[in-house]
Amino acid sequence: MKMIYAIVRPEKVYEVNKALADAGYGASTKWSVAGRGKQQVGELVYDEMSKNMLMIVCDDDDKNEIIDIIMDTAQTGESGNSGDGRIFVLPVEESYTISSQSKDD
Repeated sequence: MKMIYAIVRPEKVYEVNKALADAGYGASTKWSVAGRGKQQVGELVYDEMSKNMLMIVCDDDDKNEIIDIIMDTAQTGESGNSGDGRIFVLPVEESYTISSQSKDD
């Protein structure tokens, strides 16, 4: 299993979630975050920009499709813009369901 963290612009998060749900990936966790990447205009550096972070746990086989959906949907403009976001992928060793107190496969 993989855990995908996607940091996207707040105005794109609904569109990203909808595209994921339409493709059958409706489970995600979202929270508001603030930070900065490499955004700089001339000498002006943006210290904290509002973003949303989505956390999605998926099977290894679904990882690439989910990443493609996020990148296609979260990108602004025809060729993207600085500040469109980042995606991080991490391995998930184990997962448990609290209500049934069972280990997930």
